[in-house]
Amino acid sequence: MKHIVECVPNFSEGRDQATLDAIAESIRKVKDVKLLGIEPDKDYNRCVVTFVGSPEATVEAAFQATTVSAGRIDMSMHKGEHPRLGAADVVPFVPISGVSMDDCVALAKQYGKRVAAELGIPIYLYEHAAASPQRRNLADIRKGEYEGLKDKLADPAWKPDFGEPVFNAKSGATVTGARKFLIAYNVNLNTPDSRLAQEIALRIREAGRVKKDVQGNTVKDAQGNTVKIPGTLKAVKAMGVFLERFNLAQVSINLVDYEVSPPHVAFEEVKKQARTLGLEAMGSEIVGLTPLQALLIAGQHYAGNKKADEKALVELAIEKLGLSQLEAFDPSRKIIEYQL
Repeated sequence: MKHIVECVPNFSEGRDQATLDAIAESIRKVKDVKLLGIEPDKDYNRCVVTFVGSPEATVEAAFQATTVSAGRIDMSMHKGEHPRLGAADVVPFVPISGVSMDDCVALAKQYGKRVAAELGIPIYLYEHAAASPQRRNLADIRKGEYEGLKDKLADPAWKPDFGEPVFNAKSGATVTGARKFLIAYNVNLNTPDSRLAQEIALRIREAGRVKKDVQGNTVKDAQGNTVKIPGTLKAVKAMGVFLERFNLAQVSINLVDYEVSPPHVAFEEVKKQARTLGLEAMGSEIVGLTPLQALLIAGQHYAGNKKADEKALVELAIEKLGLSQLEAFDPSRKIIEYQL
């Protein structure tokens, strides 16, 4: 294929294997699409799916997978550690080869329009597909999560981009758009206390935190705007979570531009901040796939002036980032170029 698009839908199901199998099978059935990975997380109760294909086929596969999720996932019963708005929570389209970001914006709109019309699910557009700056950031759209969605839909300011402002109790709402390649990267701490992980997240994420005075009141500037203390890393979103099955807390990170803040930079910054709290960063994990370049950059950083080939750099990155701490990191399965 000369024209390749990646789609990375996140579904609000990480525990029911039958549902995950049904989603995967719906994607495999679409011609000119290759399913690269499906990674469920029981604590998040969420699954990250990755597939690539021609532009038209990618939209079709995304729609078919969303149809399965709408039929099998009931958001009124959903509980999990990760923020979410709907059964098919977020469905981003990413340009890989022979397509532009504008092309992916058009694909997101095509997908969103069809989902709203045929499945009755309200659709919000984000990132490069957003119609206004207020909707560019996924976290802003997700604010209030599924539990606050009924009230959000009643607010004219949050009228969906596609579909009626009617609460779909079973499926919630779906966010779709076009973005750069995002690396979902989590750093593991030697504590089960998610509050400490959240403290580190607030310190490193680009959005930072709200500034407080000594009495704990929010600080405002002369114009009445809330003053924020920026985080230490650019192009990074983060939050603290607890992983019950491993009894540890994670700093859950989205590297929205890995060329600005690569995984090793995020890992070393979390290590630095953790130590000020008497903690250690023990390892990390990549959820979904990663571009080869991100690991080569990390490998070269840790290699210093030593010369090493591609295989050695990847192995060094895996070792130094502790990518196999929780589950074995298989480069042939986790690096997108090795899958194509």
